[in-house]
Amino acid sequence: MTELEKMTAGKVYDTSDRELVKLRAEAHKLCAKYSATLETDDKKRAKILKKLLPNAAEGAYLQGPVYFDYGVNIKVGKNFYANFNLTILDCCTVEIGDDVLIGPNASILTPVHPYRWQQRNMRKKPDGTVFDYEYAKPIKIGNNCWLAGNVTVIGGVTIGDGCVIGAGSVVTRDIPPDSLAVGNPCRVIRKITEKDNLDGID
Repeated sequence: MTELEKMTAGKVYDTSDRELVKLRAEAHKLCAKYSATLETDDKKRAKILKKLLPNAAEGAYLQGPVYFDYGVNIKVGKNFYANFNLTILDCCTVEIGDDVLIGPNASILTPVHPYRWQQRNMRKKPDGTVFDYEYAKPIKIGNNCWLAGNVTVIGGVTIGDGCVIGAGSVVTRDIPPDSLAVGNPCRVIRKITEKDNLDGID
């Protein structure tokens, strides 16, 4: 397997692999270009976003700035909206459904480092290249979800359809559909039902 194949399969991989370094550099360049482009220049933004997120469906809007590791491992559904400072480290697949709203300063993080420092610390190859070993776990966010400001989602988590994740939450485990969940670690508080309807909205 190539290091890219290992990475996306959730196996331990070498972060200094040339193909991975090249892919990250391209994504970081596109993130910087997108983030530096005014929101009023929608045509230029759309062109950059098409390269950065080739698997984004119609209606995706990212306020910016944005920070992605690869971009190509992110799948975004229709009518996706992300506020300021979205970070997605997509070393594994990140799948986001339709009609998802994400508040400012959210982080979606697939990478995992070894717990023991003996395996986690940086290493040096004979040619002087510095690298470390890590692996990643996929993340899935269902349709019709709202992740409020400063939410962090950890690798390996699935958030079901129709969930609301409260501000500042750290999601470390799966959240079932139609749940209101908050806290660090994030826990389900209750089910979201028709009783949560607001007056005056059809």
